[in-house]
Amino acid sequence: MWKGLWGLYNINANSLYMTYSFYRSLFLSLLVLSFASCGDKKDPSAQQAVPATSVNVAIVQSAPAVYYDNYPATVTPVNEVEIRPQISGYITGIFFKEGKHVNKGEKLYQIDQQQYRGAYEQAVAQLNASQASLAKSQQDADRYQELEKQDAIARQTVDHALADLETAKKQVAAAKANVSSVETNLRYSTLYAPFSGTIGISQVKLGASVSPGSTVLNTISSEDPIAVDVALSEKMIPLLVRLQKNKPAKTDSTFTLQLSDRSRYAFPGHIYIIDRAVDPQTGTIKLRLLFPNPDKLLKAGMTCNVLVENNSGGNSILIPYKSALEQMGEFFVFVVKDNKVHQQKVTLGQRIGDRVIVTAGLKANETVVTDGVQKLKDGSEVNVSGRGGEAENPAPDSTKGK
Repeated sequence: MWKGLWGLYNINANSLYMTYSFYRSLFLSLLVLSFASCGDKKDPSAQQAVPATSVNVAIVQSAPAVYYDNYPATVTPVNEVEIRPQISGYITGIFFKEGKHVNKGEKLYQIDQQQYRGAYEQAVAQLNASQASLAKSQQDADRYQELEKQDAIARQTVDHALADLETAKKQVAAAKANVSSVETNLRYSTLYAPFSGTIGISQVKLGASVSPGSTVLNTISSEDPIAVDVALSEKMIPLLVRLQKNKPAKTDSTFTLQLSDRSRYAFPGHIYIIDRAVDPQTGTIKLRLLFPNPDKLLKAGMTCNVLVENNSGGNSILIPYKSALEQMGEFFVFVVKDNKVHQQKVTLGQRIGDRVIVTAGLKANETVVTDGVQKLKDGSEVNVSGRGGEAENPAPDSTKGK
């Protein structure tokens, strides 16, 4: 009997466990479906419209634009010469301060004169002997010619005397030429400044051996005025020729200099030389400008930039440079109309400070976004919160961004 009751209990327990498992699984399934159905409902906040973006704008204006085209250039002296010896010998004297100004004709170097002075004195002695021989031959010829008139001497003796006279004359001429040659060598032993200018660091010291042609002793260059060489496009030749014909005023600012530290040189320049030919490989022509250099600020060989004033004489479209967005090498701006922006392609010209010339794509009085252009897209709604600055004409001497 107990075994029967225990078996019945086991059967009922198993049934209850299976029933519990079934309802537990059903409950979990319904719970998952309930969460899934709740997730399918739209979030009311997600359906709200994106708020308009606050932007600053500028009104496009048409105004005169005066700016400078920037070209790399090199400072070069108007006159420059290397001091080279024309005779060989040893340096026995240096009579200048290196890096200082020297005047034309000032004594610079001395080469040992002993051998040249000795040769000169010897040549002078030979000349004197030749002249004495000439005097004797002249006297003999005169005496024999007088005797010939008296028929007191043979004609052959007279002829010999005349021949000796001609020989003596030739010897005197040769002696004079020798003196001149030796004197030239003696004169070349002292070197003088060929023109006024600044002399550089000496390439030789006292006692150094020098030879003609191969040894450079020093270099002298003029400094005031000084030249600047620049290569310009051949398209500018008509303008350059016109400027060369018209004598510029002292305050003319067509050509100015920007030094390597980006400072502006105080004095403007003018055209000195236009080269004879255009370089066919680069399509440029060499222009030499002349600048005053009273303070010796410009040094030969230094690099700088030539600023050429570009004044078209008409109005140009100007916008803030920060309003232009570059994409794949092209430039775009966002134009505001009816509280929406439209992306518009533009062609940019010369940058002038924080402004830039627009050659195509915009008209005067249009409104462009100046701040936050990277956050916008075509058709975005905007809220104009302020003016980012009007596209006014910048100062004529503005050269930033070049």
